[in-house]
Amino acid sequence: MTTPGQVSDRDLSLYQLLRPEVLADPYPLYRRLRTEDPVHWDPYLHAWVVTRYADVVHVLQLFSADRTPSPEQLAAMGMESLGPIAAVMVKQMLFLDPPAHTRIRTLAASAFTPRRVERMRARIEGIVHRLLDSVQDRGRMDVIADLAYPLPAIVTAELLGVPVDDWPTLIRWSADFAGVLGNFQHDPDRTARVVRSLDEMTTYFREHMHRQLREGGDGLVHALASAEVDGGRLTGDEVVANSIVTMVGGQETTTNLIGNGVLSLLRHPDQLDRLRRDPSLIESGVEELLRYESPSQQTARMAPADVELGGRRIERRQAVIAVMGAANRDPERFPDPDALDVRRRDNRHVAFAWAGHYCFGAPLARLEGRIAFAALLRRFAELRLAPDAELTWRQNLGLRGLVALPVRFSPVR
Repeated sequence: MTTPGQVSDRDLSLYQLLRPEVLADPYPLYRRLRTEDPVHWDPYLHAWVVTRYADVVHVLQLFSADRTPSPEQLAAMGMESLGPIAAVMVKQMLFLDPPAHTRIRTLAASAFTPRRVERMRARIEGIVHRLLDSVQDRGRMDVIADLAYPLPAIVTAELLGVPVDDWPTLIRWSADFAGVLGNFQHDPDRTARVVRSLDEMTTYFREHMHRQLREGGDGLVHALASAEVDGGRLTGDEVVANSIVTMVGGQETTTNLIGNGVLSLLRHPDQLDRLRRDPSLIESGVEELLRYESPSQQTARMAPADVELGGRRIERRQAVIAVMGAANRDPERFPDPDALDVRRRDNRHVAFAWAGHYCFGAPLARLEGRIAFAALLRRFAELRLAPDAELTWRQNLGLRGLVALPVRFSPVR
């Protein structure tokens, strides 16, 4: 197997993200990778790490997403405990190539058409204002617990067609499964917890699939279970697996967009003030916040054949980690990339990936983010970090988000 590399310094390994200070600010590490070894062999991960914008786009567009080992392969490696997780992941569109990917994605994307998302605007506005009403008189809030968690969880429940009151449970399940999606280190304690959550999720979505088939409905679970694809239907296992990945994706991206975005604005008060004074900048502002602190920092692909990238030879089926968080700070693509500029126009970031696996929930995440930021800035003046705030980033190396974000404010009556 090819393991070349001019730079072998372990300080360049993405395993450095396990250090809290690097996780809090990964961008110096990304900068070193981009400048010193942009197509870097990471011997600790046994994978190539790609950090330049053009290379990341190339990998996302042309490399294989079919990267999840089967339960049988895991058992052969002595990792039987991961078998139940792999059995679900190999059926999820996130880890499939065409035509299997196209078959499932076409159905799922139908729930997120721009017209259907736009019809949800009034409902999302109502949820946001109800959540802000509950904290307004306190003059303080935890942006994560009071807004960024419940908003997408409630919206996702409605999209799936499951009871909205179940949103706290959906958050717990999502966090557990996201720990698998966003990390590359094996944690036996986390695995046992995820397997328990996965068993609960599977039972839950299977029950709702059968109920919606009996009673009808317009949720995504019903759409996946009832639609015909190429003369056939998805299996029950495929419906459940892709309901799970939609639930997780629908929550994680928006939660982290809101949390990371508010923190970025608090750290750049001139940009916060610019947004407050000119609400027409909300749309470009959300795109800039997605670029600046991307909710999804990296994703893995497999080389479809022996290829050369950035002067390096990558062998067929070698793993390649495309670091979107690094690509979004590439000075060859974005002028002054480490500056937050809510007026930035040429902003074709890769926060939602690219090409066939571009996040089909992106229109909904954008809408939720725009409504949430507009409401926060309109209703709460003097928004600032709480004096005793201690910022801790979630121990998830791929899905970047805060554990909590305590802020203070003055209500605008």
